[in-house]
Amino acid sequence: MAKQISSTNNPLIKSLLQLKTKSRERKASGTFVIEGKRELSLAIKGGYTIETLLFYPEYFSESEAKALERYHIDIIEISQTVFQKLAHRDSTEGVIAIVKSKDHTLDDLKLHNKNPLILVAEAPEKPGNIGALLRTADSANVDAVIIANPKSDLYNPNIIRSSVGCVFTTEIAMATSEDAITYLQNLNFNIFCATLQDSSPYHEEDYTLPTAIVVGTEATGLTQIWRDASTKNVIIPMQGVIDSMNVSVSAGILIFEAKRQRNFK
Repeated sequence: MAKQISSTNNPLIKSLLQLKTKSRERKASGTFVIEGKRELSLAIKGGYTIETLLFYPEYFSESEAKALERYHIDIIEISQTVFQKLAHRDSTEGVIAIVKSKDHTLDDLKLHNKNPLILVAEAPEKPGNIGALLRTADSANVDAVIIANPKSDLYNPNIIRSSVGCVFTTEIAMATSEDAITYLQNLNFNIFCATLQDSSPYHEEDYTLPTAIVVGTEATGLTQIWRDASTKNVIIPMQGVIDSMNVSVSAGILIFEAKRQRNFK
């Protein structure tokens, strides 16, 4: 029979609430929280270590929980009161887990494709945008995502939710812009920067060699260091009244043009 927790005053529950809301707690402990069956499944698929699983049997059965014992997870049954305190939404499906963080250095990136396509996002601030970028990258099966000069904790619950869990299955590195540029140049990547300055229409460029597509924030765009390192600056011609679009939409247009040129390989 699984362990049981029925009080929201339990030390583990208090600790879990801190992990959910405070980035410094996630960094100090090297752990974070996920909610939902899909997110749990993708974390396991991505090779993450699940330390503790809490389940509410009304939504997640004890047999489902027991099926996960093979991963050597500490499994705990929680009461409705505890579940409602922990869950971000009712559709959390009755399962919440404490998961061990991974290192996301450039050295950890595994590029299995001999002709890789990488998405680089410089200093994205909004967790929702980061999640959307990761979801876009996943949809095109890019080889990796580099977040340069990160402003947000990768395991922010809003990033996990907005990425629909693909944060766990995507090759991701966090680095300074300087280190990211050095990494790309050492591997002979062509660097295409989405920027207004000295740019050509995106569809006129060749993305069939090892390619990094670099996007910046909607507010300020890319910093000078990226424009200096760029093989070519590219622009998506706007045909409406405004002169920009959401960064994940821009990234999607550029990535799928690269994939089209590569015959979606």
